[in-house]
Amino acid sequence: MTTETDATSLLAAFNCRDNIHLVIGTNPLAASRCGQSLKAGARPILIAPETAELHYGLAKRIEAGEVTWHKKEFHDNDLLTLGREEVDGVVDAVFVTSGPRDPLSSHISSLCKRNRIPVNVVDAPHLCTFSLLSTHTDGPLQIGVTTNGRGCKLASRIRRDVAASLPPNLGVACARLGQLRRRIQQEDRVALTGAASAQTQAETGSYDADDGDHEDADDSVDQSASFNRLVTEDDADAAKTRRIRWLSQVCEYWPLKRLAAISDEDVEAVLRSYPTPDAHDSALSHIAPASPSPHPSPLLSSSSASASPFSPSRPKCGLIILAGSGPGHPDLLTRATHKAIQSADLILADKLVPSAVLDLVPRRTQVRIARKFPGNADAAQEELHAAALAAARDQGQVVVRLKQGDPFLYGRGGEEVAYFRANGVPADRIVVLPGLTSALCAPLFAGVPATMRDVADQVLVCTGTGKKGRAPDPPGYRAARTAVFLMALHRIEGLVEELTSHVEREGHKDEERVLWPRDTPCAVVERASCPDQRVIRTTLGFVAQAIEAEGSRPPGLLIVGRACEALFTPEKGRMWTVEEGFRGLDVWEEVVLPA
Repeated sequence: MTTETDATSLLAAFNCRDNIHLVIGTNPLAASRCGQSLKAGARPILIAPETAELHYGLAKRIEAGEVTWHKKEFHDNDLLTLGREEVDGVVDAVFVTSGPRDPLSSHISSLCKRNRIPVNVVDAPHLCTFSLLSTHTDGPLQIGVTTNGRGCKLASRIRRDVAASLPPNLGVACARLGQLRRRIQQEDRVALTGAASAQTQAETGSYDADDGDHEDADDSVDQSASFNRLVTEDDADAAKTRRIRWLSQVCEYWPLKRLAAISDEDVEAVLRSYPTPDAHDSALSHIAPASPSPHPSPLLSSSSASASPFSPSRPKCGLIILAGSGPGHPDLLTRATHKAIQSADLILADKLVPSAVLDLVPRRTQVRIARKFPGNADAAQEELHAAALAAARDQGQVVVRLKQGDPFLYGRGGEEVAYFRANGVPADRIVVLPGLTSALCAPLFAGVPATMRDVADQVLVCTGTGKKGRAPDPPGYRAARTAVFLMALHRIEGLVEELTSHVEREGHKDEERVLWPRDTPCAVVERASCPDQRVIRTTLGFVAQAIEAEGSRPPGLLIVGRACEALFTPEKGRMWTVEEGFRGLDVWEEVVLPA
């Protein structure tokens, strides 16, 4: 149970349009409260005697007609008579600006609490039912910070630092992406239900339950456990939500700097690349074509330079470098990959490559981000193939295919090498650079020793999803085995069922395979080595429930085996625990070197 000392606030954003806010006091804070109410679309009413000395800001707003001044002392029935008619005259919120030492503050607070009217008393958290955050506002984007009354002005400092770390124009991008979302919804409804039906839905706000975008509109929830769910060929509903799913993937994976730079031309290019679905077409019929347009979509590219001015003379065929970017933290790049990034003419990056790594790319270098999302992986892969061939084989450029982890470990690296060889790129013009794989780094950063004497003597790296979304054959249980599953969390329920029971394959069950006990320890590691790394520790019996409850923070993987509890002791009675954050590479900042 949460105690009084560790309880935090329920942060919320209220729609205050046309609300009545009662402001008690005439000091500078009262002027500020009136200004905040007006910005939120509310109508502030000031209660103060006619003889009170008004702050000049209040006087100005009253003179302009923005604030209504009731020239009198506060009376109890003001709370129940000065509000809107539709709520029987009850005011929507009360701001007391005279401080906790004024006996009236405590009295008003008690009255408000008794009548369930939100009340805020300055410098008196115990008298408040709500508090205001230190807020950064940029168009529709608002970021609020609170220390729950414990940090004095520290909240303002934190808010300023957070705001300063954001790229400029992010609020404009939020507005533009919101417009894109609404446009996609409207166009898709017209295509799937007809213009008349879509117009009726837009007017009434009544949409089908399977639109698939309701959760996307809720800022309070993380990505769902099915965020990266595969779209298979027999998924008849895929066409209905494909464009909204694509937009969600863009918002989740693309660097904030790139999102902040989105223009109206970018939006139009995206809509051309992803046509409106047709209710009579198959689920995957409108996936982007394999052959890219001669001019790549601006939404996929950054920087305008096509070749480095420092590049040496090129052979007829350039160079294609498949480079692993590691699990996420830029310090985990190999020196070879960093050199390749610095010398490239064109970088073709997977969507999972984090922004901290892309920030290392020189400004002169063109960057394209893969348009991969569930159901479009093959088409996006062919687009990258064609772009790499056009730049390296035809223009003699250095192309870096920047892939997360290691290129040859579930990264399609082998397939790409075979493709480039088959399409005229000499073998000596293809270079593969290894990368640290999350299959081994993520367990380490989660405090899971993949091997440890008397605990685990072998590591098995598996995929949770086979070609075209099919489930691969599950490995058998061995007490001294640590199994690491990549690309598995989007189908965790199916994977757990396959590991813990005999599954039927092509008409027969694998009766000889040793089943994994449901109480086998396991750990989910997401965004390994990134600042927002998260570890969920549980067992096979509860892992699907844990992911459903906690949401998804892709990319992530699943570790299964006794090693998950080698350095961790679970709390009795808890089905799972969650650990946030990563501090694995900055320890030397705390080391004081001798003079």
